[in-house]
Amino acid sequence: MTAPQPRAVPPGDDHRTLRFGYGTNGFANHRLDDALAVIADLGYVGVALTLDHDHLDPFAPGLTHRIAAVARRLSTLGLAVVIETGARYLLDPWHKHAPTLLHDDPTRRIEFLRRAVRIGADLGAEAVSFWAGVRPGSVPPQTAWDRLVAGCATVVDAADAAGVSLGFEPEPGMLVEDIAGWRRLRAALGEPPRFGITLDIGHCRCLEPWPVPRCVHEVAEHLVNVQIDDMRRGVHEHLEFGTGEIDFPPALTALRDAGYRGLVAVELPRDSHAAPAVAARSIDFLRAASTTTASAAATGGHTAGPVDGGTVTRADGGTEDEVPARILCSASADATADVRYPDTDRRVE
Repeated sequence: MTAPQPRAVPPGDDHRTLRFGYGTNGFANHRLDDALAVIADLGYVGVALTLDHDHLDPFAPGLTHRIAAVARRLSTLGLAVVIETGARYLLDPWHKHAPTLLHDDPTRRIEFLRRAVRIGADLGAEAVSFWAGVRPGSVPPQTAWDRLVAGCATVVDAADAAGVSLGFEPEPGMLVEDIAGWRRLRAALGEPPRFGITLDIGHCRCLEPWPVPRCVHEVAEHLVNVQIDDMRRGVHEHLEFGTGEIDFPPALTALRDAGYRGLVAVELPRDSHAAPAVAARSIDFLRAASTTTASAAATGGHTAGPVDGGTVTRADGGTEDEVPARILCSASADATADVRYPDTDRRVE
């Protein structure tokens, strides 16, 4: 099967031109064919395809035929692709994201990830992205870690056999939530060559101890997939560009300086109700930011250090018991603000 090719670099642009894509989890109310057409018509060169019940369901009948149809569609539209695996209720209609690699029986998750790898290979995907999951309260931390390592090793074997790159994404509130956790996991796996990182630019602002450009440089060697959105310190909420705290010209400059040539895909999964308008505003913003002189490129972003975060609060006023209470938070003047997840469903996956 012929892999879809990214669109040609516009005349006058050099090798440092970034390749912007858009995530289909931000087009949940569109048919996949229609979503791909809108994304391409707006000028994006790639798509982050979340395998879900309405977008190339990996468990529905006729998978081989449907993969071939999507491959033809991507090729016709000139869209490159990465595969995302964060569908909320694909595996369990009652429990979001369940089962993960951390649950007592991760069989269905492992099968899903194996299928994602095979689909990625058939579509010529630049990467297949996945994450750890939130540790169930009944599972001890060491047990959860051991399960994660074992499950990831199985996925790495599948990726090696298929010739597919993996992008493991640190997710706030999950067992591996930051770059340090990804490094620990990669070391535990024996540093497999195909085990790269998916870096969400918003997450860098949310909880990492460095400015966003520094985060990019810390993982540049292993960067295979980038998600981009705006965010505030200590709040895991994916925001439209310009409504959070991120200074984007330095972040985009860091990606170019790192020599990153993969997709930079907009990740706004809670905005499907206005997907075409949001996607249009997003690419306009990114184009403007990518051509802005980044005078603060060397030190852009916000410097902050880790403090104890306290209780995570949901929008309904309850607490999220499964999310670790300690998380990197803003080292502002008062240094006392709790880390908040105003809506746990706003988590990207």
